[in-house]
Amino acid sequence: MAIEAAPTLIFLYGPAAAGKLTVARIVAARTGLALFHNHLVVDAVAALFPFGSPEFARLREAFWMEAMVAAIRGGRSLIFTFAPEPSVAPDFPERLRAQVEAAGGDLCFVALTIAPDVQDARIADLSRAAFGKLRDVDLLRAIRADCDRCMAAMPAPRLSLDSGRLPPDAAADQIIALL
Repeated sequence: MAIEAAPTLIFLYGPAAAGKLTVARIVAARTGLALFHNHLVVDAVAALFPFGSPEFARLREAFWMEAMVAAIRGGRSLIFTFAPEPSVAPDFPERLRAQVEAAGGDLCFVALTIAPDVQDARIADLSRAAFGKLRDVDLLRAIRADCDRCMAAMPAPRLSLDSGRLPPDAAADQIIALL
């Protein structure tokens, strides 16, 4: 009798312009895993409430949590991209882990890191406009310290990759090998 693995949530996190969506798309294409890009919810909620407002933060988290836990309950593994920043409750990743595990799944944290000079060079890339992502290098520099603190507060990853030194295909290969 074959033992089926528990559904897995790959929680791919990193700062802006670290390549989370690029790497996640490759992993999804190679594995067939569903890709739940955080901007799908961010953009929907931002249509109703200003980014970072209390209602925005509450609804964004509720949508994220409900969607991912429902996928796990349904036996569906997925990838979630996430940029730690101050408008997200610091305990969100651990509360999500508890819900995923209670639903019979496994949450696998994977961190992408990037050097500030590489991040600065990538931030204005036109591809970032498709989801209304941060593209202003001056704003990035103004918020970098806050975002760095949020990154440092994240749960320890099972895998950490420097996306400034590792091509997206190679990063995806390492994530797939982790599975």
